[in-house]
Amino acid sequence: MSTVGTTHESESTSSRAGNRWIILAGGVLVQLTIGAVYAWSTMGRALNDEQSAFDLTKVQTAIPFEVAIGMLFLGTFLGGRIQDRKGPRVVALSGVVLYSIGIILAGFARDTSDLWLLILGYGVLGGFGLGLAYIVPIAMLQKWFPDKRGLITGVAVGGFGFGAVITSPMMNRLISGMEGYQAEPTKAFLWLGGAYLVFGLLGASVFKNPPADYVAPGAATADGQDDPKKKEEPAKKAARDFTQQEALSTPQWYLLTLILTVSVTAGISLISVAADAATNIAGFSVAAAATLVGIMGLFNGAGRIAWAATSDKIGRRPAFVGILGLQGLALLALPHVGNVVLFYILAAIIYTCYGGAFGTLPATAGDFFGLKHSGGIYGLMLIGWSIGGIVGPLLISWLIGSEGRYTLGFTVMGIIALVGVIIPIIARPPKAQR
Repeated sequence: MSTVGTTHESESTSSRAGNRWIILAGGVLVQLTIGAVYAWSTMGRALNDEQSAFDLTKVQTAIPFEVAIGMLFLGTFLGGRIQDRKGPRVVALSGVVLYSIGIILAGFARDTSDLWLLILGYGVLGGFGLGLAYIVPIAMLQKWFPDKRGLITGVAVGGFGFGAVITSPMMNRLISGMEGYQAEPTKAFLWLGGAYLVFGLLGASVFKNPPADYVAPGAATADGQDDPKKKEEPAKKAARDFTQQEALSTPQWYLLTLILTVSVTAGISLISVAADAATNIAGFSVAAAATLVGIMGLFNGAGRIAWAATSDKIGRRPAFVGILGLQGLALLALPHVGNVVLFYILAAIIYTCYGGAFGTLPATAGDFFGLKHSGGIYGLMLIGWSIGGIVGPLLISWLIGSEGRYTLGFTVMGIIALVGVIIPIIARPPKAQR
């Protein structure tokens, strides 16, 4: 009788709460939409093409993308705070609208004199909206899936990594196939921004937090108590639950943030110039380079899930050693390959490791500082994403220059990643003393 009553109550709660898998689908759709930001290198290559009306240096071409990543942290910081008060739907809808409007606005840039419009639309508005929308599914879905927290976190951030898979070839097809688009490639943003708005609003419209009495299906035993096998045991990892203020007072918070900063700086250096690098280093055609960018999005997304799962088996710190070490070695080798297959392999390693840092860091924050405030603590760590997103594209563009110094550029970035291997080696969880 007790079992029937508990089961009925659980089913009633779940039914009243809604279908969590629909909410997961909405979260992935939003992440796919905003993850299209990683297709920038396809637009960057088109802007630098001889037929383009834009006469931009590689550094100038990187500015809209780096501003977008720089604005992302402001969006995640404010979005997390507003979400706690207003709920996830309003924050996600606002983020999608701002992001899409920014992309559409960038679509009205026609030549070099309109660089400011690219920066304002794609960079400032797009980046801020991206940050608002990005943080919501990660926090919300963990509440809907307490029984699958690690997997769902990986899926949530993985969706973001897959965004360029769809967008890059679509962008290239618009630019190469529509009359006048090769001279003014930014026109593609008008179509893409409209698509982002439709699909992003569709996904965000189903967002909501579960009710206070929500119980995940299968997460309770017959007597209504939590299944001991499913209980979190933070004491075995974190010494205690740290508040945001306490975490910020420890050197460990800054070391973890530095790991993300280094990984982003190294990985995004290739992401920001991937299409151009593929063409000039390994002889890819324009269409093949756009396809590469799209396919690499798969490895970006898969790396977020695969490295997070690997870290469960080998530990977080060894995983970060692997992420930074492999990333560094692949970057050193990249400018010396002369064929398509090897370029694909090395690029896949770099993208996988880049995504892996995002997949592994949320769990690491929980290991170091406890689970109670891990979402907020991790959200603050995303400043490393913004810093790396500014430094990486700017530095690689400056190093490569108009002379195409790819060996210099990727060698420097590879060394940065390899030096970063030291950080997870010395970073250890803080002790329990208050």
